[in-house]
Amino acid sequence: MRFALMVDLGRTTPELSMEENLAQILEIVQTAEDCGFEMIFVGEHHGHEMTIAPGPFTLLTYLSQHTRHVRLGTAVLCAPYWHPVRLAGEAALFDLISGGRLELGLGRGAYPYEFSRMAGGIPPEVAREQLGELVPALRGLWRGDYAHDGTMWKFPETTSTPRPRTPEGPPLWIAARHPDGFRMAVENRAHLMVNPLGQGIEEVRSLQERRLVALRESDSAFEPQMMVLRSTFAAASAAAVDVAVDAYIHDSGYFDNLFATDGEVKNGWVAFRDPRVHGAPEKSDRELIKRNQMFGTVEEILPRLREYEETGTDVYLYKVMDGLPHAASLESVRRFGEDVIPRYRNEYSDAA
Repeated sequence: MRFALMVDLGRTTPELSMEENLAQILEIVQTAEDCGFEMIFVGEHHGHEMTIAPGPFTLLTYLSQHTRHVRLGTAVLCAPYWHPVRLAGEAALFDLISGGRLELGLGRGAYPYEFSRMAGGIPPEVAREQLGELVPALRGLWRGDYAHDGTMWKFPETTSTPRPRTPEGPPLWIAARHPDGFRMAVENRAHLMVNPLGQGIEEVRSLQERRLVALRESDSAFEPQMMVLRSTFAAASAAAVDVAVDAYIHDSGYFDNLFATDGEVKNGWVAFRDPRVHGAPEKSDRELIKRNQMFGTVEEILPRLREYEETGTDVYLYKVMDGLPHAASLESVRRFGEDVIPRYRNEYSDAA
């Protein structure tokens, strides 16, 4: 099992300046690279301060100039916001700038708040259709002289400029929960990004079963890897886990405002929708949060990671929580990289 990190610019108060926010993200990324994480991912979001990600390739280009070898990816670009010709060229250009380090993650998007502003208020099933058209179009544009006559886009023969470093382009990842997303990944030779959300290991097992069903139903010989996103905190002691639980409840209150509703946002600032009042138990019950998310000491985390690998996880994607103080986030990333990753590889992994 490999290890990756998910991080975003974002803030819930103007007391944190954008300059300071950017410096903090860079420090976390450089620490992660030094400590053994193999990949760094950033998202795409628009119109609110909670996750500030209007130009993922711009942020990745900045990070590429301050890192050496860590792979850099998107988790995820939202299909409804991109024309295939534009995305094929931008992805290929960043792959060249970064020395071939791009991992291109694509999805349908998640927030109704953003759909209503960026994509005409389309429903999720339409966004999924756009994703289904986008992926094979990218492959065709990278190969060259590709014409597209689809439901969402139509264009005559076109070639991506620049061309990617390889004819197939960079590694592709598709964010999936619906069975159609798993089939789409298998059929298009793309790997899978999955998010159990507030659920625990039982949801990871369910997601793995969806992958296996897609493999059984497909004629493709391609077997996608599965990357699992999980809010993570490597604590110095059992008592220190409480700060991570507080951060998770904090983050959930803003996430749910955009995910479950059209969003209450004023001048870019997302209102807090208290999950202890409005949310499901997995977003507010402290013991359930500890059980479902990856919060604990090094000794507690190690056997739990083994359970994830046994369940089919190929890449564990450590999510940095926005609600944590920067010093706590940095300390956790460093502890995970220095104490968890090497011990896991030597003592717990299939490769050990």
